[in-house]
Amino acid sequence: MITDAARLVSLVQQIESADRVAVDTEADSLHSYREKLCLLQISVPGTGAVGGVTDAGPHVSPGHESARAVCDYIVDPLANIDLEPFRRALEAKEIVLHGADYDLRMLRRGLDFVARRILDTLIAARLLGIREFSLAALVKRYFGLELPKGSQRANWARRPLPARMAEYAINDARYLLPLAEELEAELIRNCRIDWLRQSCQRAIEQAAVQRVRDEDELWRVRGSGSLRGRQAAVLRAVWQWREKEAKAIDRPPFHILQNHELLDAAVAFSAGDVPDYRHFSSRRRQAFREAAQGAMQLPESEWPVSRRRIGRRPDPETVRGADELRRRRDQAARQLNLDPAFIAPRSTLEAVAANQMCAASLLVPWQLELLGITA
Repeated sequence: MITDAARLVSLVQQIESADRVAVDTEADSLHSYREKLCLLQISVPGTGAVGGVTDAGPHVSPGHESARAVCDYIVDPLANIDLEPFRRALEAKEIVLHGADYDLRMLRRGLDFVARRILDTLIAARLLGIREFSLAALVKRYFGLELPKGSQRANWARRPLPARMAEYAINDARYLLPLAEELEAELIRNCRIDWLRQSCQRAIEQAAVQRVRDEDELWRVRGSGSLRGRQAAVLRAVWQWREKEAKAIDRPPFHILQNHELLDAAVAFSAGDVPDYRHFSSRRRQAFREAAQGAMQLPESEWPVSRRRIGRRPDPETVRGADELRRRRDQAARQLNLDPAFIAPRSTLEAVAANQMCAASLLVPWQLELLGITA
């Protein structure tokens, strides 16, 4: 685990000499109010070691000559070291990830890192028609190895990091480089390597888009659509109270109350009952009740407005267009052994049928070609 500047310099040099680098991240979303980047798992080609570290690869199974030996490292972004040289070195490389969106967003948030080129092994597997495309399933498929389970819910901000957690974390990057080679070779044989490049470029673009949160709508948790009037007002109030409590102690909101408990509380308060959560301190119990009682006293004009909208039925031409796109998609999926939804989900087909001008923003060239759309 690299926690000092000297070892980081050596790792940067090793990254600079490589064509591509595998990366995975771990964050503490289950243990803090606002998640932060806690680990960076790095796998690089070669058999050397950084700064005398000897617990690195090669980690490939016998009989796979195309899989190169790799060295594995963990960089600690919580340590007091300057990661700017590391970020610059990564930017110049092709980055191999599995399910890139989350990792790219965490890298941007934690390092201000924006990838230029990526290879997403999950996308590559789906382009080959592989239905079991989790990392564990792919490692077993190509290398005959079972990845150990556990540590998914671990606190990755814990220091010192236990050896079992470090081993679990590094497994998420350890096999990505040889796996990328295997998948690339199959995609080339199937004439789909350009499809991978197009899809990976789109993944970079999508991860760069800032997700705008409507602060006035965040309280609408799953199941809240059935609440109306005063019940909705109470739910909004206790949700806002929960956010303040969680932020104050730097814990995820569900550590205070689960969403279903918020819903139950809103219904109970509106019916004149006072739910009692015995694990609350007296201060927290009082604040919780005050939040709900304040909402109970709101005039009807200040109750939340229902989000339910009456949708306009699509015109017959749009319906026919969507049906035709669905027919083409399903035919292509059968011929190529691809998941139809991976070619284009239903919502995308309907959007394109309603306005073909948006096709290029929703689909990449290989998808447009299979659907017979001229962008």
